[in-house]
Amino acid sequence: MPAEKQRNEMESFYRTHAYLVEHTNAPVRRDLMDEIDWSDRLIGIKGTRGVGKTTFLLQYAKEKFGTDRSCLFINMNNFYFSGHSIVDFANEFQKRGGKVLLIDQVFKHPEWSKELRMCYDRFPNLKIVFTGSSVMRLKEENLELRDIAKSYNLRGFSFREFLNLQTGMKFRAYSLEEILSTHEQIAKGVLSKVRPLDYFQDYLHHGFYPFFLEKRNFSENLLKTMNMMVEVDILLIKQIELKYLSKIKKLLYLLAVDGPKAPNVSQLASDIQTSRATVMNYIKYLADARLLNIIYHQGSVFPKKPAMVVVNNPNLIYTVYPRNFGDREILNSFFINQLRKDHTVNKERATDAYRIDGETSVRISAEGEGESRARGKKNYYTASSGLVVGKGRKIPLWLFGFLY
Repeated sequence: MPAEKQRNEMESFYRTHAYLVEHTNAPVRRDLMDEIDWSDRLIGIKGTRGVGKTTFLLQYAKEKFGTDRSCLFINMNNFYFSGHSIVDFANEFQKRGGKVLLIDQVFKHPEWSKELRMCYDRFPNLKIVFTGSSVMRLKEENLELRDIAKSYNLRGFSFREFLNLQTGMKFRAYSLEEILSTHEQIAKGVLSKVRPLDYFQDYLHHGFYPFFLEKRNFSENLLKTMNMMVEVDILLIKQIELKYLSKIKKLLYLLAVDGPKAPNVSQLASDIQTSRATVMNYIKYLADARLLNIIYHQGSVFPKKPAMVVVNNPNLIYTVYPRNFGDREILNSFFINQLRKDHTVNKERATDAYRIDGETSVRISAEGEGESRARGKKNYYTASSGLVVGKGRKIPLWLFGFLY
């Protein structure tokens, strides 16, 4: 390629980068920024569509490099990469003094994992940070990158992050142990500054995905995002033919309408006209895309039948199938979503409680419900949706939104 043309093309990338960084204004600084070991040479940031991965990369560029040209953001959606390899681009970039290459939507490039491996081997002074879909299996299926890429997950807003954003407060996150043992103290501390329940319903409806801040209709935007999750993230990455798209969508709808319970796999197979094994695979793909959460009894794993399937977060439920605020599905979805960042959640066999990390039982209680018969058990707690401040083993449900 003539030097002049190459120079012009690189300049175009630098200009785009400068514009994007200048106009990036992340409303919340995500904690993940401080959890990542930025000294690693190959860092993968996974996350479902819409949680702010692109903004996160640009925020990193802005915070650490400003206008310094040694850092460059590129997006694999750019048609340039239909005719050029990542390796060639990285080579040209590092020749110009480039040190950190930020690659958005890396999975759009057909040979992405092989090329990242080549970059890692060839350019020891170049650091690459890339984003990808939550459907990508960086460790399990990726032999090229398994030992060299450090992988992190960016999640949607927790209730704490949403509350901080809406009120200008700076509430910190608490560990599960802190919440279980000192919840009264924590809740009173929060209550002395804001009324959390005034914001809780808004969070359940639209607070998980940062794009609620945009001046667009949130439900329409989320619907579009969900369709992209199925059509691009699942079909493209799992290499599924387009003709099966309607079956996957119907399955998601049926599971959402059904509420949080053990799926009737035979009935679902009949409803979408496929085999039981395919239904289980589709459920797994929907969970990988962060549209569903699969909950098992302790000791069970995929492909065994789940104890329960629940929509990944309440925002999705309202978009697929409008519900009332106090519906059990909304409350269960919230609790599981907030817990699963750092904890394992199983369903207890004999009760309607969840088993957290194999040792603590928590039952979700909607406003006005009576006590559970198992409440005298050691390590048994109730998370109640109607409580502002709890007492003893009764904890306000909203407080589990302070786990991250």
